[in-house]
Amino acid sequence: MAISVASSSRSTPVSAPQVRTYAEALMMVGASTLLGLVIAPQWGNGPIDLLYLPAVLAAALLCGRGPALLAAIASTVTYNFFFTAPQLTLLIRSPADVVTVVILLAVALVTSHLAAEMRQQARLAEAHAARNATIAGLSRRLLSCSSQSDVAAIAVDELSRLFECNAVLVTGQEETDLVASSPAQMFLNPSDRAAAVLTLGTGQEAGRATEQGNLADWQFHPVASDHGVIAAIGFARDDGAPPVTEDQRSLLTNLLDQVALALDRARLESETRAFAATRERDRIRSVLFASIGEDLKPRINAILAAARALRRAGLSDRALVSTVASEVSKLDRYVENLVDLSPVSDRKPVEVGAVRIDLFERSVRKDGRVVHLTPKEYAVLAELARQPGRVLTHSHLLRSVWGPAHQRQIDYLRVAVSALRQKLERNPADPEIIINEPAVGYRLSHPS
Repeated sequence: MAISVASSSRSTPVSAPQVRTYAEALMMVGASTLLGLVIAPQWGNGPIDLLYLPAVLAAALLCGRGPALLAAIASTVTYNFFFTAPQLTLLIRSPADVVTVVILLAVALVTSHLAAEMRQQARLAEAHAARNATIAGLSRRLLSCSSQSDVAAIAVDELSRLFECNAVLVTGQEETDLVASSPAQMFLNPSDRAAAVLTLGTGQEAGRATEQGNLADWQFHPVASDHGVIAAIGFARDDGAPPVTEDQRSLLTNLLDQVALALDRARLESETRAFAATRERDRIRSVLFASIGEDLKPRINAILAAARALRRAGLSDRALVSTVASEVSKLDRYVENLVDLSPVSDRKPVEVGAVRIDLFERSVRKDGRVVHLTPKEYAVLAELARQPGRVLTHSHLLRSVWGPAHQRQIDYLRVAVSALRQKLERNPADPEIIINEPAVGYRLSHPS
């Protein structure tokens, strides 16, 4: 169901449709007057004043508050002019006629006000229903998504259509990754990326027509969940006008909440799948190592026993037998070390101050409370936790987490480490857990 988003109205001259509504209100009053002139000679002027109330009601319900007030005043003046003595003047001689005119005016004004309020409430209810239908429609489409990229693609497509402008979604996982755009293949210049970074870092709007980054062509809005800002959605119009008006902000906020929920759900599903794959890989590795030990150890022991027997019997070259025994002993130690490389070492959590890093369970806690990290943030922290106290170079971390193609993109690593410090450190400005080694890399403090 397509729901159009109304743009905000500014102070402009009265439009042709508004003039038409006022004219229609006066025509209703004129029709009531003509009907009164027809029936007055037969039944008198007594019931004439009641003929104007339907006109006032119709004007309020169909045309709005302004035309209804005009109809109320016009009804009173017309009744006075045509139906009170002396007729065809605005003078009133009879006190009873004065009371009738005053009461007619009061009733018409009250009636027009109540009818206009009913019309306004009906319009508000219709607007709320349209907004709820828009939010529900976006939610239904997002429920069908199984990955964050699918969520991003559907989100920008729907928001671009609803707000009739270009839309992009960026994340902070790799500086400002452009995840999706509508239309496709949109481009962000440096000022636009700077505005996106401001939104991702501060959780506030940035870009065109905002207080921050006003030189950008795009206006960015934060997509935030309980764990912080997870993405930013940007809007831009081809004519350069502000893409989101004041009366659209409430709807946009609700829609962005739905996008945040969908992104969080997709992230959790992805992490669950990755965790299950890791557990299965560790299980297979443990079984493989155990099988190696069970299959090779008896044979190695048999070779060692045979070498000792040959040495005792003195039936062969002692040097050759010693060499065979030595090499088999080395092979035995190698197999034992290989068996010891099971994931059991990852089962013991790494504790640094108030932070507890469980590599086996893939969880991070601070003061006993779970800390939610993005996949990139967790990958950086896990790499540091596997070798606590050791300095890991920038290129090593980038190659391990982002891949060889990104090992020179130090800004990616800085953004991830900055986010980790915000979530884990007591004082991010004076880090005690993730220590920076200038021009070299980072290291995790020694476990407590």
